[in-house]
Amino acid sequence: MVLPVPLLRLQCGVNSYEWGKKGDDSAAARFAAATPSPELNIQADKPYAELWMGSHPSNPSKHVATGRTLPDLFAQNKALLSTQIAQKYGDRLPFLFKVLSINKALSIQAHPNKKLAEQLHARDPKNYPDDNHKPEMTIAITPFEGLCGFRPVDEIAHFLESVAPLRALVGEEAASAFTRVVKDEGSTVEAKKEALQKAFGALMGSSSADIDKQMGHLVNLAKSEGSNFAGGGVSSTSGEVLSELVTRLNGGFGSDIGIFVLFFLNFVKMQPGEALFLVADDIHAYLSGDIIECMAASDNVVRAGLTPKFKDTDTLVSMLTYNFAPIEEQKMTPTEYPYVTLNRKAYSSSSSVQLYDPPIEEFSVVLTRLRGPESKATFEPLAGPSIIICTAGKGKISVGPTTEEVKEGYVFFVGATAECVLESEGGEDDEFVTFKAFCELGDGEEGKGRL
Repeated sequence: MVLPVPLLRLQCGVNSYEWGKKGDDSAAARFAAATPSPELNIQADKPYAELWMGSHPSNPSKHVATGRTLPDLFAQNKALLSTQIAQKYGDRLPFLFKVLSINKALSIQAHPNKKLAEQLHARDPKNYPDDNHKPEMTIAITPFEGLCGFRPVDEIAHFLESVAPLRALVGEEAASAFTRVVKDEGSTVEAKKEALQKAFGALMGSSSADIDKQMGHLVNLAKSEGSNFAGGGVSSTSGEVLSELVTRLNGGFGSDIGIFVLFFLNFVKMQPGEALFLVADDIHAYLSGDIIECMAASDNVVRAGLTPKFKDTDTLVSMLTYNFAPIEEQKMTPTEYPYVTLNRKAYSSSSSVQLYDPPIEEFSVVLTRLRGPESKATFEPLAGPSIIICTAGKGKISVGPTTEEVKEGYVFFVGATAECVLESEGGEDDEFVTFKAFCELGDGEEGKGRL
C-alpha cells in the first residue's frame, strides 16, 4: 500500500527513567497521552522522561491510522523520505526528535563521534546499541538548568585553589601543574587542553573511599559558607548557586564524583526558546526542565557520573575534545526562517517562525509561534521529511487536500516535497506553538529549507 497523502499523525512512545518528572507534571507524558494508546496509562507516581519521535528501532513511532511503524512505511514508500535521503540513510530518518522532562540530573555524559561509535558498538553492543554519532541540539520549553562544556580554564583554576576537597581529589601535582599552565601567558591552547585533560582525568580516577571522604567535607562547606562558598564563585556562577547545586545533587545522588565535576563545567540557565548545540565528544549533563531535543539518530551515551546506569569513565576521559569556553559560545541564536509566508491579524504581530540550524546535515529545527485566531504559516515544500509536535495551544495542519486538527502533544510526520500550512485556532491572547525537525540534503546552505 502506497500512502497518497504525506501527512501522518503519529503515536509516539514515552520512556520511563528515574530522572523523569512524575505523572502529569511530565510534558513528555502529557504529550504522549494526547494520542490515546492501550499501552499507556499515566501513573501519578511514575517518572516519565523522554518522548521519542522518529524511526529509531529502540522506540519507533507508529502511524495512528494503521498502527505501522515509520520504518515499515519508509521501506514501502521511499518517497516519504526522498530518494536522496533513503539512499544515504536507508529506511529511517537521519534524526531522532525528543521531548525530555527532567526532574533530577541526567548523567555526566558525552556522545561519541562516528568512528568511536562504530568501535564501541562492535566491542559492546549491549551498552552502545548502534554505530552512529550523536551531535544534538537542545531547545528549552520551560526554564532549564544544565551543565555544558568545560568552563574557561581560569575559572577551573580558581576552584582548584578555593575548594579544598576538589583539590584533594585532583591531587596536588595535577592541580599545581594545571594552575601554572593557566597562569602562564605564553601557554598555548593545546597546552591548556593537555593540562585540563590531566586534571580532569585525575579527578575521574578518584577512588570511592576518597570520594566519600571529600564529599562530606564539600557538603559541609557548601552548607556553612553559602554565598562565600568556592571563593565566592566566579562571574558566571556565584558561590550561592554552587552551594545550592552541591547540596541538591548530594541529596539526589549521595557521594558521587559527578558533584565534583560541576566545578569543571559551565552551569547554564535557559528560558523557553533558548538553545544549545553539542557536537560529538562534548561533555554535558542536564539538571532540570522540559526541553525539545534533536539529534542524529543514535542512542549512544558514554556516562561517568550522576547515574545508576553503566559508567565508562576511561572512555569518557579519553574521548572528550577538552574545548573550553564561556557558555555563551555554546548557545545557539535562531534566525528568521526564510521559506515561509506568515499571515498575521492586527493583534498577532508577535507571531514568529525561527530556524535553529546547527552545522550538520542530519537535522534543523523550526519553532513556530502563531498568536491569535486564524494566524497562518505556509511553509514552502522541503526536499526531505519533517516531524512536527505541538507544545501549546491548538490549530490545524494542512498538507495538500488533507487537514487535521492539532492540539498540545499531537505529533505529525510530513513527507518530502509537501507544502505544509499551520493555522492557529485559539483566542486573541492564545499562542499556537509547534516545533518542526527536518532534514534536507542539498548543495550548501542556499537551498536549505525549501525545494
